[in-house]
Amino acid sequence: MPKMFSKAPAFWERRGPISLLLWPLSFLFGQLLRLRKLLNEFDLRGKKTARVPIIIVGNIRVGGTGKTPIVISLAERLSELGWHPGIISRGYGADTQTAPMLVTSDSDPTLVGDEPVLIAKRTNNQFPLYVYPKRKQSIAALLHAYPEVNVIISDDGLQHSGLVRWPAREGGRDVEFVVRDQRGEGNGFLLPAGPLREPLTRERDATLIMGSAASLTAKADEYFLGRRAFTLRPHFGRPYQLNNPQAYKTLDDMSLAYSGKPGRTRITAVAAIGNPKRFFSDLEKHGLKITGIGLPDHSSFTPEFFQKIDADCILITEKDAVKCKDINDARIWVIPMHLNIPEDLLEWLQTILHRPDPNRYTL
Repeated sequence: MPKMFSKAPAFWERRGPISLLLWPLSFLFGQLLRLRKLLNEFDLRGKKTARVPIIIVGNIRVGGTGKTPIVISLAERLSELGWHPGIISRGYGADTQTAPMLVTSDSDPTLVGDEPVLIAKRTNNQFPLYVYPKRKQSIAALLHAYPEVNVIISDDGLQHSGLVRWPAREGGRDVEFVVRDQRGEGNGFLLPAGPLREPLTRERDATLIMGSAASLTAKADEYFLGRRAFTLRPHFGRPYQLNNPQAYKTLDDMSLAYSGKPGRTRITAVAAIGNPKRFFSDLEKHGLKITGIGLPDHSSFTPEFFQKIDADCILITEKDAVKCKDINDARIWVIPMHLNIPEDLLEWLQTILHRPDPNRYTL
């Protein structure tokens, strides 16, 4: 999310005086995007693509839409099918790096980003994962160190012009996924009047819808016209205690144990993710009565922050948990998020990945 907005402003969700006042800036931003696209297309044939297919999991809306669980599940399922995935990410906070860095579950999230560390932790370091703002260099470093890798998954990168690719829709074998959550596209304006980094009509090989397709906005027909879409349904895993990961409780157990007295909510949920409201809403759907504390995406935590929370139980996301490994508070429980990749998506994806390289370029 742009640094000028630590949280998504409310006017991004609907058109009103503020968004209309900022619309001329959005129009200018759109013209710059068109110019950049034209320049990239003009010079595209002079650039080299990677020697392996690239799967980009990105979004056109600023802020998190649920890309990380998709990256994890894609890597795991492709591995089960005999592929050897590698993963690249920009890495929030990795601007001080001078070269691509291999991420493991023990890496410092303040240096490489919380999402890459979460991916490494959830996959038990099974897949080589490199972070660097220049993704082309990450790919080169990854393939040099791990020549057995035959497909790369990019966590975000749709707007990264240095990541050269020929998408499947153009006859290539690279795949561009646009992830869409239940917020939709807000007021439909580009930054800064709205939440979009690219126009609503941005090309993509497929749209991945996080949650129920029944809650799509009225713009759904326009948004999906002539495009492939798959619905993914994330679900909570079994909560575990932050300072004792071998200790588990079910959400039903928590609801019974912390039902609270009239007038008091004994559970506080904390989330520093792109869409905290989704986390809180999903908890409430499981029957939990919570007080929600939403923070800007990628916020860090201190022991003092949690000490000030008056609650018997504190629930956090796995993404936030990787930044709390030095915090010893028995009240904190981590809620993992999982999702399953639909079989029809995997079947379609494999037909693309098995295509012969149409360009025979090497990175």
